[in-house]
Amino acid sequence: MQHVLQAGLSSGMSAVSGIHTGSHVKPNPVRETNPNFDGLAAVIPEREVPSARNLVTYKGKNGNVQAPPLCIGAWPWGDKSTFHWDDSEFPAVQQAWQLCVSRGVNFIDTAQVYGTGESEAICGRLFQGMNRNDFVIQTKFFVVPQLKDILHPQSAPLKKLETSCKNLGVDYVDIYLVHGPIHVQSISMIAKGMAECVEKGLTKCVGVANYSTEDMIKFADELAKYNVPLAINQCEFSVLRRQPELSGLLQACKERGIVFQSYSSLAQGRLSGKYNAQNQPPKTYRFSSYDMKDVDPVVSVLQQIGEKHGVKPGAVALNYNLCKGITPVVGIRKLEQAKENCSSLEWRLTNDEIREIDGASFEGHTTQMWQQG
Repeated sequence: MQHVLQAGLSSGMSAVSGIHTGSHVKPNPVRETNPNFDGLAAVIPEREVPSARNLVTYKGKNGNVQAPPLCIGAWPWGDKSTFHWDDSEFPAVQQAWQLCVSRGVNFIDTAQVYGTGESEAICGRLFQGMNRNDFVIQTKFFVVPQLKDILHPQSAPLKKLETSCKNLGVDYVDIYLVHGPIHVQSISMIAKGMAECVEKGLTKCVGVANYSTEDMIKFADELAKYNVPLAINQCEFSVLRRQPELSGLLQACKERGIVFQSYSSLAQGRLSGKYNAQNQPPKTYRFSSYDMKDVDPVVSVLQQIGEKHGVKPGAVALNYNLCKGITPVVGIRKLEQAKENCSSLEWRLTNDEIREIDGASFEGHTTQMWQQG
């Protein structure tokens, strides 16, 4: 299963991809595509400071889930195809997890497809010895990769979640997502299957990933037939991919009380300050994506702002998402990454700094195969 994700990356599933020009794509700066767009419209009030203490509410049928505004992405854990995971890395991940928990960031996003179940199993190892109420776990069901899931869309969510719970070593997950896109005619059946997961007590909340505004609303309407609210839509969003904000999807989520989560919040490391035009990301991460020579000016803006706040560019990029009312999902594999990611909390960008970043940002694109939100 993990090879399916690698194939997706290779074919341009990441929506920071745009107009293909060889192995890289041409960026589309927001100042050119939407010069009059008001990026402050989505920003949280200036008096609010992103903090691990300010929990985000995910709506559920039988009770809500409260989680920190920053989420740990566990795709790299156990994934040997894309991220070249080695089992010797586990102690470093465990150390990073303990640091995150000590900072109030006890929320992990995973999926059964990540490492073909290994990511979930690693999460289960991290949870050993913890009280069930001391962590929040979110996993995902992928419709696309396996034909049997497409042919049996109603029963697939429950069967997949039962396996995920075994992998994780838990009786239930807090949040369960269906990863799109799916055929519009399957929405009603998938929604019914997701509602069944709630009824059986295997998840408290349900959500979607990579859904367009239209399909998100359709899915929410189907869930409502079972009195199950749609809690979340998770899509790619970063300084290099503001498409969900510009399209109105982010606003639609806010109007409906749906949490918007961002993955690839650092654009697969491009916004971390680790890479530049002379030091491109590993080839695995570069298929159909921006050349760092186009990204360097954006990182420079983040770096200059970060120096004022005593943080690195990656923390600025994450704080930018947080200030837009978005919960960033961001990967960690070692202690230093955990420290840097957590340093995005307990402070905030000024509105002038947000405007400056908006002015350097890219719109990004949707993709027919994967990214519709």
